[in-house]
Parts: sequence; structure tokens; C-alpha cells
Amino acid sequence: MQPTRLKPRFSPPANWQAELFQNNPIFHELQQMFQPASCSDWPTPDWLNSRRSNTDFCFVANELLEQDGRYYEDYIYATQQIPTRAENWHDLFGAFIWCLFPRTKALLNQLHIEEIKRAGLSPRTPLRNKITLLDECGVLIAHTSAQQSMVQQLQQHQWQQVFWQQRAQWWQQIRPVVFGHAIYEMATQPFIGLTAKCWFIEVPDDFFSWPLAKSYTYLDQQLCQQISLRPELLLQKLQLTPLPLLGVPAWCADNCQVAFYQNQDYFRPKRSS
Repeated sequence: MQPTRLKPRFSPPANWQAELFQNNPIFHELQQMFQPASCSDWPTPDWLNSRRSNTDFCFVANELLEQDGRYYEDYIYATQQIPTRAENWHDLFGAFIWCLFPRTKALLNQLHIEEIKRAGLSPRTPLRNKITLLDECGVLIAHTSAQQSMVQQLQQHQWQQVFWQQRAQWWQQIRPVVFGHAIYEMATQPFIGLTAKCWFIEVPDDFFSWPLAKSYTYLDQQLCQQISLRPELLLQKLQLTPLPLLGVPAWCADNCQVAFYQNQDYFRPKRSS
């Protein structure tokens, strides 16, 4: 892990590192779903296209977007093609998220276009900013109805209670699922300060025994439905609350000690209103 001093600018590894997907537990589900560790070099758009189950979209080289000249979101909306930069962690993880959450990603793209048509490309509207925050930094918190108290603790920044005192509930009745591709990118070199934004989804009690593909399909359906029916949820304060990512049990070896959670520069108390 990198030193605890916050870096002014994050830089992912310069070269392809397949071992990341086997050694970092944050990537274990990506490895199970896509097997990127089997690649000896950067995955290509063709490789990514071979991994998708939804054929309503496809991945193409970013040069097509550069030649076209349209705005990124407009190009995707018009062509159903996802421009993907070569040898680029950010775009690689973005592609994985498109494969895992095709309905929600398409909806967010549509909402961007609707907001641009309504208010123009610039300045960005509050709704577009929140869409981008979810898209880049979101982590879905799948939880059973019995763990509503843990949801409230997360929202209230009661970090030791939810991460330490109730560790046994994680992965059994509450589970984080990365949605934001920038979070995956930053997890290539984890650092104290790495913080995601929560989106809470209640799931059936047997959800945690489902195959991965089934659980991702369910979360995609639920997230897409929630945002489609009530896009104003993106603007509510109880969604997209902070999540110190390295506090999640099993996602960081250092959090096996309670002292890890006593760093209030990272596990910050909730500000009083």
C-alpha cells in the first residue's frame, strides 16, 4: 500500500499488470467474471467484445471518436459504440462496468443526453454532476432488510460500528459491489484516502449465495429501475454518501486491526449540521 500521505495526483501503473487481478481482493470478482489475468498484454476492444453478453453495444478504438468529433456521450448515444483508449486502465475498467451493468450504463448515457438537450453542454447541471459521480466513484451496497441499521450507520459515518463491530455481517448480509470505474482504477495502487460513494440496494436474503452473474444482473436491473423511475434520487443526500473503501473487511489487510479505523483523517466523523 502507498504511504498514508494523500497524493496530489493519482497515477495508475504505467504497464499492464495481470497479477493485480489475482493479488488484490477488490478485483477478485472481475477476475472471476472476465479472467483478465490470463492476458499477457493489454486487452483490446475485440477481446472486450468477446466478453460481453449484451450485444446492444460494442467497444471500439478511441480513434473513431477522435475522427468523428462528437462529444463522448453523444457518440455513444448515437452509435452504441464505446470508445476505448488503448493501454488505459480507466477505459478498461469502464468497459468491464459496461459489461456488468449494461442497462444502467445505457440509462446514464441517456440521462446525460437529455440534460444536454435541456440545459446545454456547459455548464454541467447538478444532475449531470451526480450522474458522473455515480459513474466514476459509485459502490453499490447490497444489503438484506435485516441490515437497514448498518445502512444508517454507513450514512452516519459510524465506521467502527459498521466495519469492526459488525465485521461478520459483511459478505453474508451486506456486500459492496464496485460500479464506478475510477474506483477500480485507483484500486490498482490503493492509498489511504481512497473513498467511494455509496448507493444502497436492498436484496433478497438468499442473494449472497447466488452465482456472480445472476447477482450482477439483478443489481443492474434494480439500479436501472430506481434511477429510471426516480432520477431525483441522485440528488438526495442519503445516496452517494462517502465510503472509505479500504475499511471494507477483506479488502485491505491492514483493517484486520481496530487501530486502522482510528485514523480520523480517513475515517472522518460526520459533520454536524
